[in-house]
Amino acid sequence: MSVPSNESTALRAGVILDRDGTLIDVVRDEETGTVSVAFHPDHVRLLPGVLDGLKLLSAAGYGLAIASNQPGPAKGQFTRAAVERTNRALLDLLGAQGIEIATVEVCLHHPQGGPGGDRTLIAECRCRKPKPGLLLSAMEHARFDPVRTWMIGDSSADALAARAAQVRGALVFPTNRCEICPLRGGPELGPELVCARFDQLAEAICTADGALSEQEGRSL
Repeated sequence: MSVPSNESTALRAGVILDRDGTLIDVVRDEETGTVSVAFHPDHVRLLPGVLDGLKLLSAAGYGLAIASNQPGPAKGQFTRAAVERTNRALLDLLGAQGIEIATVEVCLHHPQGGPGGDRTLIAECRCRKPKPGLLLSAMEHARFDPVRTWMIGDSSADALAARAAQVRGALVFPTNRCEICPLRGGPELGPELVCARFDQLAEAICTADGALSEQEGRSL
């Protein structure tokens, strides 16, 4: 369905952000050796370069949104309320630094679930990355122009979701993450940009779109 011309002019450039491993660190239990995603406000720790990168993107005119798979409630690992509290803590942390997130899109589903999980969330859904549902919702709610939108993530699911949603993909690829080595230039995934740190990736996005030169011109 076509968008009326007066609405199409309101569409803006955007960056959709994965949460865990992209914006915030995972949680490591030194005693048990287990690793999990953050599920409590105290767990929220921004990864190196995230604040600088987000500030650069915002200053260059990109709107920001978050799209995150959170199957923990379906798998019985933590509650839906825990996801909401953790996301709120992240938004508060970013807001205190002047960084506005237009929308947070979360998929709580999982196709198999787990012991003690919420059975209403066990489903083959349309939103769970690598499907495009979360990204499409983020663009709709944040008024992003798909042609001028990027997806920043850290996994093949993020790269595939970007392709499925027909936006450009970018991956944070720390050199010590051997488990995602197949993503290095993999033709089946084809993310447009790959960098070791978030701030480097933000700068590369701005450079690719010419946003840095425009920003510098406005400051002169």
